[in-house]
Order: sequence, then structure tokens, then C-alpha cells
Amino acid sequence: MNQGNFSGLMPIIVFLLLFIGSGIIANSFYALPTIVAFLIALVIAFLQNRRLNFNQKLAVVAKSMGNENIMIMCLIFILAGAFSGAVQAAGGVESTVNLGLSILPAKIAVAGLFVIACFISLAMGTSVGTIVALTPIAVGISEKTGFLGAMCIGAVVCGAMFGDNLSMISDTTIAATRTQGCAMKDKFKENFFIVLPAAIITIALFLFLAWNANYRISENLNYDLLKILPYLVVLVGALSGLNVFLILIAGTILSIIIGVFTNSIAASNIFSVIASGKDGTGGIMSMYDITVISIVVAGIIGLVKENGGIDYLLTTIKNRVRSKKGAELGIAALSSLVDISTANNTIAIVMAGPIAKDIADEYKLSPSRTAALLDIFTSVWQGIIPYGAQLLYASAGATAVGLTLAPIEILPYLFYPILMGIFALINIISKKNT
Repeated sequence: MNQGNFSGLMPIIVFLLLFIGSGIIANSFYALPTIVAFLIALVIAFLQNRRLNFNQKLAVVAKSMGNENIMIMCLIFILAGAFSGAVQAAGGVESTVNLGLSILPAKIAVAGLFVIACFISLAMGTSVGTIVALTPIAVGISEKTGFLGAMCIGAVVCGAMFGDNLSMISDTTIAATRTQGCAMKDKFKENFFIVLPAAIITIALFLFLAWNANYRISENLNYDLLKILPYLVVLVGALSGLNVFLILIAGTILSIIIGVFTNSIAASNIFSVIASGKDGTGGIMSMYDITVISIVVAGIIGLVKENGGIDYLLTTIKNRVRSKKGAELGIAALSSLVDISTANNTIAIVMAGPIAKDIADEYKLSPSRTAALLDIFTSVWQGIIPYGAQLLYASAGATAVGLTLAPIEILPYLFYPILMGIFALINIISKKNT
């Protein structure tokens, strides 16, 4: 393998310095728009590597931007925007929130969001799809109860990463088991008992934060079961394993039909609510920023890889492994750094998987153990990096329904990904070498 170049990572380093530095200096993470920081990083990537001329670099960027996974993700964003705009205009969000708060005490609503997100993400196999479905509800619960929007959405992201890591139909599970050559059920067993304590403590933390709250809901919690039906269709479809595209299309169409039937949506406004939501700020239009950002990030990663940044990470870590415990820590570091560099846990696993396999074979680690470590540590970072699709969509989805929220504001409430990493490290360090 090519030894790579540390300088190949410079675009990512520049982005982090600009994004985090400007936020700290200006005391606002809106001071520098995310897309501007990424465009500067893209320029840095273009200025590197004299072996390629401008047209060759442009070809690398275009190929990376057109990656199948990136395009699928962008299509999901568009369909998610359509569903969000339609279901909100039809009154589905408000009815769903009111029903939930009528059944559950407000003090356990946040913990309930986490548990629901866990089940949905396990069924759907996608963290982004889960965030799509639940972010409007989380914002609604925040508005009704007075709990911080960042905390409510943080609970959704936490639950979304639970299923992203464990689901049998998750891209990350499929990638991890395929690169390591193990059965999904074996990886699940290895993985589940490592992360279970993190999930239990996360529930306890959300209960603790909300338990002594003095918020009281004085208004009538009116709801219409018919308007809740689109969400039920989405949830049932997820539990039955339907493709996320079919789920979102069905939810959008059903929302429009119910909205027209209940006079919540005028027949003449059907297409406008899909495009821009009820108030002109939601719908597909609210997904433009995140779609463009996702495409630009993919282009940056293409040049980072071409310029040797990813190879540098892979070889540097592999060359420092000296023992079985060191091999597991090396795989953890490898998967973590590649995910931080690519902002996509599936791509990170595909890139790091072959090197992890070599390390595992040399130090006699079981394939299921290696697959679990790959999946866990990529999910840890994917759930907390502010430029990853999960937090970017959580922020965009919240904005689409009226809550302005920067990705980094959600970070203090991302208990599950952080705890998942902590318990995985404890498991590695405390495990006896055999």
C-alpha cells in the first residue's frame, strides 16, 4: 500500500479550524456558513498534488461527487423534505406530538424519543431516515413542553445511531460483515453487549434531565388520528423492512390525500407544500443546503484520498500495532480517523475494512469482533461530527419546522455515541488476551 501523505489531510484540518475557530471567536456557529468553510477546504484540496493538472483533479472531484452512496443520500434528503413539508401542512406533526404527550407524562417524553428512535433505526437500518421521521416530532415536543430543542433532537440522533450501528439491514453492518467475512448474527451478538450499557445509561440521563422539570402543558392536546396515519405508515413500513424511498413516497402521498380530505391543504396548494412546506420555508427547498453540502464534501474526500490523506491514516496506524490488544485499539483508531476524514461511516468501513482484516488475521482476532469494532467506532464519530450527514440533517430538519439550531448545539446531548465509544474502549482494555 502507498504510504500516503499527511498533507493530504490538510483540507479537513483547514475546515475544522475554520468552522470551530470562527464559532468560538464569534461566539456563534452561524458566523461562517458551513458551505463556505467546505468550499475553502475544496480550494485547498485543488491547490495540492502537482502530479495532477486541474482537469484531472476536476475529474476526481466529479467522480467522487457522483458516488452511488452520495447520490442515494441526496435523493433521500429530497424525498425527506417532500414528506416533511406535506405531513406538516396536513397537521400530522402537531397531532402526533399531542397524542404522544396525552399518553406519556412530559417528563419522560425525551427518553421516549430516544427509545422510539432506537426501534425505528433498527427497523429501517438508516440513521438519516430515522432523523427524517422524528425531527419534526422532536421539535413539536420541545415547543409543547419547553424542553430545549437541542436536547429533544439529541435524543433522536442518539437513537438513530443505535440502529445505524446494530440493524441487520444497515449499510454499515453489511459493509463490516462483508469486509471481515462473518455472519451478521455473530457481529450483532458481539456488538450488542458492548453497546447495551451505553443505551441504558442514555435513557437514565434523559430521564434525569427532564424528571424535575416544572413545565406544564396548559393547552388542550387535540389530535386527529387520521392525520397521524402518515407517520404510522412510515413506522410500519420501516418495521416491515420496506425500502426507505418507498416509505417516504408513500408517506408524502398519504399526507397530501389526508390534508386535502381534512381541508388542511387546499387542492391548489398540493405541489407548493411538497416544494416549500406550509409556510414557504420547509419541504424540498429546506433540503437544498444539506444536499449541496453533501455533494461538496464528497468532492473534497475524493481529492483527500487521491492526495494520499486516507492512505497515510491507514498505514500509520497499521505500522504501530504490536499486540492483540494493540490490534483492537489500532482498528478502533483506524475506523475513527477514517470516518472523521470521510464523514461517512459506510465509506469509512469499506476503506478501513481490508486493513482491519489484515491486522485481525495477523493477531488472530475473530471476524465478528473486528466487524463489531469497525462498526462501533465509525458510528461513534459519525454521530458526533458536526459536518456529518446526521447532524447536518438534524439541524436542517429542525430549521424546516421553525427551530434554528446549529449542528454543534446538539453535541452536548449526544450521550449515546460518546458512551458507546467509552464502553467499547473499556471492553477492549479490560478484555484478557487469549
